[in-house]
Amino acid sequence: EGHPFLAVAAVLAALCWWVAQTQPIVAAAAVLFTILAGFMVFFFRDPGRRPPDVAGAVVSAADGRVVAIEPLDGADEYVGDAATRISVFLSVFNVHINRIPLAGEIDVVERRSGRYKVAYAEDASEQNEQSVIGIRQGDTRLVVKQIVGILARRIACYLQPGQQVDLGERFGLIRFGSRVDLIVPNHVEIRVSVGDRVRAGETVMGVIQ
Repeated sequence: EGHPFLAVAAVLAALCWWVAQTQPIVAAAAVLFTILAGFMVFFFRDPGRRPPDVAGAVVSAADGRVVAIEPLDGADEYVGDAATRISVFLSVFNVHINRIPLAGEIDVVERRSGRYKVAYAEDASEQNEQSVIGIRQGDTRLVVKQIVGILARRIACYLQPGQQVDLGERFGLIRFGSRVDLIVPNHVEIRVSVGDRVRAGETVMGVIQ
């Protein structure tokens, strides 16, 4: 996903540095594009992650900070009974690779159009454009939502219904700041609090009871 952005920035930087040899005024642009290329390398970084060895663990699908943990007013259309939503906000400085929170089978992959409100807004989970993923493991069903923000308008999701997935497996990303919601049934004991910093594929968000 990041290769086209990096390639463009690198080519422009190289071109500007070449021109700057005879036109020093272009050096400022060369520096700018070099910094931009460095930022692209930083933003699209993909560090390795090791899932926890915890029975029944549900891990974070994204790096970032937990901004909300709230029970849903009614039953979720996929999870069913009473459920809890855990929202993680990603800044541009976080790793943006998304990872599978629960090993199992992909039941649902749906793209929903919507608005582009700031990702941390309370109603962003319902109103913003998003990718909705339903994962099933035995009797446990949960939902992951990749939600766009005011700047993050490109969702990449590589999953297909019927696909078997492993805990911590990479499945997509959202470009340039975003939000990821995790909706879990009430038989998952929540292990994080609002304000916690979490890491995709590693931080235990909850445990199936």
